[in-house]
Parts: sequence; C-alpha cells; structure tokens
Amino acid sequence: MRIALVSDIHGNLPALEAVVQDIRRRGADVVVNLGDSLSGPLMPRETAQFLRMQNWIHLAGNHERQLLAPATGEMGLSDAFARSQLGDEDLAWVASLRPTCSNLPGILFCHGTPDSDLDYLLETVYPSGLRAVTAGELEQRLNGVESSLIACGHSHLPRAIRTARGQWVINPGSVGLPAYEDDLPYLHRAETGSPDARYALVENPEGAWITNLVSVPYDHGSMSRLAMARSRPDWARALATGYAR
Repeated sequence: MRIALVSDIHGNLPALEAVVQDIRRRGADVVVNLGDSLSGPLMPRETAQFLRMQNWIHLAGNHERQLLAPATGEMGLSDAFARSQLGDEDLAWVASLRPTCSNLPGILFCHGTPDSDLDYLLETVYPSGLRAVTAGELEQRLNGVESSLIACGHSHLPRAIRTARGQWVINPGSVGLPAYEDDLPYLHRAETGSPDARYALVENPEGAWITNLVSVPYDHGSMSRLAMARSRPDWARALATGYAR
C-alpha cells in the first residue's frame, strides 16, 4: 500500500491541486489529510468544497477546532476569515472531523501529537527558537504509541525520523503555507526556504517503511498577491519566499 500524506493546506487551493495532480501521477492507494485545511486569507470555501469531494481520510487540526469556536470575535484573523467564508455544509463537515485516526493497521495519524493538536511532535520550541526534537522528547510525546508509522503535521516542516524502537515518524510539511511566525510558547519561526507545496508518500513493500518527501511547484505568486490584497503581508511574504522574515 502506498499512502499519500498531505497537511496544513490552509485554504491554498492552487497548491493543493498541484499536489493532487502529482499524487495521481505517482499513484497512491490512500490519501490522508492531517488537518489545518482551511484557515487563512486565501480560498477557504473553495478548498472545503474540493476536499469534501475527495474520498480521503480527513483529520481536524487545531485551526478546525478554533474556527468552530462560538465567539468569532475571539478568533485570530486567519480563522475568522475562513469562518466568514464557509457555508453551513462546510462547517458541518469541519465539525465531523477528529484529530487522530488509527483506521489502518499499525499506523497512527494525528495533527500535532497523539495527545494534542497544539504541540509539535518533531520539533521543540525553546527561548531561542525552534529545533529538532531529541530522541528522549520524542519518546515522551509518543507516550507509549506502538504503531510502526506515525504521521503528523502542524509544524509545516517536512521531516522523517526513526525512533530508537524502529518506528517512523513522518511530517509531510505544509501544502499551502511554507513559513510562519508564532509567539507561543516563545517567539519562533518555521521556514522551509522555498515557496513550493509539500507532501509525502510512504509505502511498505517488504516490511520496511520507505518515505519520499515531495516538493511541488505551483503558481505561488497568485496566492501571495491574494494574501497581500487581503491585508496579510505576513502571508504574502511566506507564500512568495518560504521565509517568514
């Protein structure tokens, strides 16, 4: 079985369409969407309608949970914009999603960590910024998960790590937003240094997982201009360059 992993689309439909075209070219038996699909100043409603038509496994990320909050005045700009664009059927679809899934034997899908949609699994935030997780930190965050493959998103950074117990932990990176800055719990930036859309292909042909982290070009300039037109220069910069600063 070959599995395509997509995550953190953030309403960037052109990036998603480019990734889907590449998945079809390479072939995949299952596609899993790890969440944070719609939030942002781009094309949330169009992206929701596209995703609802796909026979994929879909997860909720922290932004799905946040944009369903009853008080829209408490939302961030990205969640509030997405919420304003979504129809009732879109919102019902979002509400049906869950943050983890273990439908396939030996595999766990989650957005952040197995226990939280807000924590990074493969990165650690510390006062000076963002670094890769240590072996001990990863073991603690997996919290006894026995799956041979764990797929996560949330950090937007493509990464594949094998644990001391031989498990593979994969983050496919972000389809739609290659860089961002956050101030929790400390100020940090996640940056890929490229405007391309990211996803991953994993397969297990002879009992050992093989991972392919894929970068796909698309018309990122149009999305950068759209973000700027909607008064989001932070998104415009990230979409154009892959850097948050």
